[in-house]
Amino acid sequence: MLEKKGGEFSGEKVIAEFDRLTRDAANVQRETLRRILAQNGAAEYLQRLGLAGRTDLGSFRACVPLATHADFEPYINRIVDGDATPVLTGKPVTSISLSSGTTQGKRKYLLFNEELVKSTMQIYRTSYAFRNREFPVENGKALQFIYSSRQFTTKGGLTATTATTNVYRSEAFKATMRDVQSQCCSPDEVIFGADFAQSLYCHLLCGLLRAGEVQMVSATFAHSVVLAFQTFERVWEELCADIRRGELSPTRVTSPAVRQAVSALLAGPNPELADAVARKCAHLSNWYGVIPSLWPNTKYVYGIMTGSMEHYVKKLRHYAGGLPLIAAEYGASEGWIGANVEPAVAPECATFTVLPDIGYFEFIPLRRSSPDDACCCYGEAEPVGLTDVAVGEHYEVVMTTFAGLYRYRLGDVVQVAGFHNATPKLKFVCRRNLMLSINIDKNSEQDLQLAVDTAAARFLAAEKLEVVDYTSHADMSSDPGHYVVFFELNAAAADASVDALQGCCDELDRSFADPGYVGSRRSGAIGPLELRVLQRGTFQKVLRHYLAMGSPVSQFKSPRCVARSNAGVLQILAGNTAKVLFSAAYD
Repeated sequence: MLEKKGGEFSGEKVIAEFDRLTRDAANVQRETLRRILAQNGAAEYLQRLGLAGRTDLGSFRACVPLATHADFEPYINRIVDGDATPVLTGKPVTSISLSSGTTQGKRKYLLFNEELVKSTMQIYRTSYAFRNREFPVENGKALQFIYSSRQFTTKGGLTATTATTNVYRSEAFKATMRDVQSQCCSPDEVIFGADFAQSLYCHLLCGLLRAGEVQMVSATFAHSVVLAFQTFERVWEELCADIRRGELSPTRVTSPAVRQAVSALLAGPNPELADAVARKCAHLSNWYGVIPSLWPNTKYVYGIMTGSMEHYVKKLRHYAGGLPLIAAEYGASEGWIGANVEPAVAPECATFTVLPDIGYFEFIPLRRSSPDDACCCYGEAEPVGLTDVAVGEHYEVVMTTFAGLYRYRLGDVVQVAGFHNATPKLKFVCRRNLMLSINIDKNSEQDLQLAVDTAAARFLAAEKLEVVDYTSHADMSSDPGHYVVFFELNAAAADASVDALQGCCDELDRSFADPGYVGSRRSGAIGPLELRVLQRGTFQKVLRHYLAMGSPVSQFKSPRCVARSNAGVLQILAGNTAKVLFSAAYD
C-alpha cells in the first residue's frame, strides 16, 4: 500500500518496507509464487500441465516448463478473440497490452490487469523514495515527455493499447504522481493527444510556462528526452512567439482539444517570459546546459538509460549540463523487475534491485565458452532462484507474473553486481536474441554498441562529429554476406572527411572480436563491413514509420539490428544513404 505519514507520502516508510521485504527475500518469493498460483490455479494453461491447484515451488518447477511468448501466444489469441474462460488467469482479463514492436519488428499481445497497475505504482514509489532521499524535491512539477498510444478494440471486445497507456489512464497513476511530486506540467489532453508532434511541441511550451515549478525532467526512455531537445533547437523561436502573443501557433497545433487545454495555460501575452527565454537560448553554446538554464530549479533528469538507451546518455549529459542523470526502473512490457535504489550512480553503472513481491523470478545461469564470445553466446544450466544467484555471474531472467505468464523467458541477459540485503542487484547486459550473424559469427547489441563507441571516439570526435543514432543489418543478398552499419551524424555526410569515415569503417570491422566473425573475415567467408552514412533526419523517418504502424512513441527504441523481414525500415535506410564505405581492415 502507499505509505503515508500524517496524510502525506512517507519515503522513509517505503524504504523501511522495501528493506523488510529484501531481508526476507527467499520467503517473500515463495509466498509471492503461492499467491500467483492460488489466484490462477483454475487457469487452463496450468491445469493442462498437471499442476492441479498445487502452489508449492517443487510442484511448480516439476510441472511447468520454461516458456517463451510463442508458447503463450495461442492462449493469448483466444482471449483477444473473446474467450472469457480462465485460459491463463483465474480472473477475467479486462484489457490487452501491446509491446512496442521495435525490438522484434512485430508487436506482441500481453495480458494486462490491476495487479500490473499495483506493481507499477509500487516500483514508482520505491524508486522515488530512494531518489528523493538523495535529491529532494518538494511541491514541484515534472517536465515529462510522455505520450499515450492509440487504442483499439479486439475481436473479443477488449481494449488493446500499450502498458504505459493502460497505466496513464488509471486513477492510481495520477494519485501516485501527486504523492511523489511528479505531476506533469502538461494537461491530459497533451499526453493523450493523437498527434505526437503536436504533443511534443505542447510539452515544451507547457514546460516553459511553468519553468519555475519544474523540479525534474523525465521520459520513459532517454531517447524521448534527447528527441525533445533536438526538437527544441528547431522550434524555440516559434515557442517564444506563441508566449509573446499569448496564442498557440495555428500550424503547429491543430487539435481542438489540445489547443483549448494549452490556451488556458497561456492565459494571455507574456512578452517578458518570451524575452527571458530568448536571451537564455541566445547565450547557450551549442545548447549545452539548456535544461538548467531554462528550468533552473531542476534537480535531475530521469528515464531509462540502460541497454539500447545508453547511446543517448552522452547527448543527454550535454543538454543537462551538470545535472545528475538518474536511470529509471528496470522492467519490460511483460512486467517490472527492479528499482534503482542507488540513484547517485552514473547511468552506465546503474544496477536494479529486484522487488521480491512483484513476481516470482528465476535465473538461467549462462556461461561463455570463451571470454571473447559475444554476449549472446552462452551455454545454459538449470534455473536458480532469486536468492541463489552469484555475484559476477551472468543470467537470463525468467518471470512468473500475476498476469498469466509462467516461467517466461524474458530474453534479457543480466549480471549480478551485488546484493541489497538478500535480494540481488542486477546490471542489464544485453538482449539474447538481438544479434548480427552471417554464419558461425554472433555479435550482440552490446558488441555493436562497443564497436560504434570505439570507432566514433577514435575517428569522429576530432572532427567534432557525433553519432546521433545507428543501426545494423546482416546483408545476405550477396555472397559472401557482410555486416552493414548505418550511422546518422550530427552534420551532413559531406562535412566528414573521407579519412575519418574510412578509419571509422575499418575500426568497426576490427572491433567485432567474436572468434567466429574474425575467423570468417580472415577466410573470406564474411565480406568487408559496409558503413552507410545516412542523411540527417533519417531516424526521425524511422520513428514516423513505427508511429504509422501504431507503435507508441513512449516505448520507441531504435532497432539496433534490422532483420531482413523488416522491409519498411530497410527501405528507409537505403533511400536515405548519403555515403557508402567498405572496410579495408582485413585486406
